[in-house]
Amino acid sequence: MNLEILTPEKKLFSGDVYGVQMPGISGSFEVLDRHAPLISALQSGKLKVLSAVNQELVSYQVQGGFVEVLNNRVTVLLEGAQEA
Repeated sequence: MNLEILTPEKKLFSGDVYGVQMPGISGSFEVLDRHAPLISALQSGKLKVLSAVNQELVSYQVQGGFVEVLNNRVTVLLEGAQEA
């Protein structure tokens, strides 16, 4: 699936991934390939990306935002983030 992570300042990540774990406002959740359509608010916490290319894990400390999952594309809009 394709993942894009965006902040007001820049694009943090764009590419194909195996999965992504996010800090939802009701608790952490994970999105994998071919996930059902979803829109959710995110709280401050750790966002983890599992790369499809080399199975490498990348983590970001995020300040909250929103995620949209549609047609095997995940778009994460964040207030702020930095690589952990």
